Amino acid sequence: MIRKACLEDLKKIMEILKETIVEMHSYGNYQWDKNYPKEKDFMKDIESGDLFVAEKDSILLGFICINKTEPIEYNELNWSLNEETVVVHRMAVNPSYRRSGVGTELMTFADSLALKKNIKYLKTDTYSMNKKMNSLFVKCGYKLIGEMSFLGKEKPFYCYDKVLNKAK
Repeated sequence: MIRKACLEDLKKIMEILKETIVEMHSYGNYQWDKNYPKEKDFMKDIESGDLFVAEKDSILLGFICINKTEPIEYNELNWSLNEETVVVHRMAVNPSYRRSGVGTELMTFADSLALKKNIKYLKTDTYSMNKKMNSLFVKCGYKLIGEMSFLGKEKPFYCYDKVLNKAK
């Protein structure tokens, strides 16, 4: 089940974040660290109603932020469409539940949420060193449209978009 996150979820979200950062760093992916994302980022996402959690049997399996906020760096890219979009940010799956479809379920939820808002266009990005997330985006039908410098990181971020079919 996917639902809106609430402040009571914050402790578990931060635990998943901490475990995810350790795992990311173990294979040279320094997209997330002690500087980003922080608890205040998730609090803001919860307060604005943009953070969602996947949950099963009262266990938090993962989270995803979905809103219309585009980083200013997106302006330099040649996107497929020039229309209203939904943007996927800050997504992670509890390491104990990876490779069980939770990431795909969260991405499919983003598609459904966009369509409920009558939006057929999604954008996202991830660090070029984040092989797992890059693979998930491709698996979920996203198209690589370019790269950008972001968050002062050494390597580029890959940017993706997806046009939805309204008939879903």
